[in-house]
Amino acid sequence: MAHPGRWPSPAGTGDNAAMSVFTVSFVCTGNICRSPMGEVILRDLLEREGMADRVEVVSAGTGDWHVGGPADPRTVSTLAQYGLDGESHRAQQFTAADFAEVDLVLALDRGHERALRALAPSPQDAEKVRLLRSFDDDAVAAGELEVDDPYFGDDAGFVTTYEELLPACEGVVAHLRERLGVSG
Repeated sequence: MAHPGRWPSPAGTGDNAAMSVFTVSFVCTGNICRSPMGEVILRDLLEREGMADRVEVVSAGTGDWHVGGPADPRTVSTLAQYGLDGESHRAQQFTAADFAEVDLVLALDRGHERALRALAPSPQDAEKVRLLRSFDDDAVAAGELEVDDPYFGDDAGFVTTYEELLPACEGVVAHLRERLGVSG
C-alpha cells in the first residue's frame, strides 16, 4: 500500500501542516468486502459534509490474497443499491510502513485490531488503531464492536455489513469534525 506520493503527509506534519490532509485507512482481511465498503461510505459522507478536501480515505487488507483485484461483486452491488460506486477499487495490503502515512486506522474486527497493533512500529502507531464500530454509540452500548465478514454468506450479508458500517462512519465524521475543528 505504501506508494510514494500517493498519500498525503499525516496531519500536522510536512512543510505546511496547516494544509495537511488527515488520512483514514479502513482495514479488513482481504480488502474486497468490508474495508472498501467503509471507504466508499466514508468518502460519500465527507463529501456531503464538505470535508472531502480535509480527509483522505483509503483501505487495505491484512493479507495479500487479493492485491490488485477489484472489490467483491457483492460489495459493488450493495454500494450501488445505495447510490454509491465501488467499481474503481483495487485491493491493497496494509504494511508497517503505512503507519507513517495514516492518522487513523479503522479495524473491522478484533482480529484485524490485534494484527494491526502487532504490526505497528511504535506505541504511537498502535494508538492509531481503533475498531470502526467504536464510533457507533449503539454498537458500543450493545457490545457489538465487530463488523461481521460477509464473504462466505449471501447478498443479504453485504446489506447487513452496509447497515453496520453506515452509523459507524457517521460517528467517524463527527469525530473528524471535532478533531479537525470543522464547524457543523
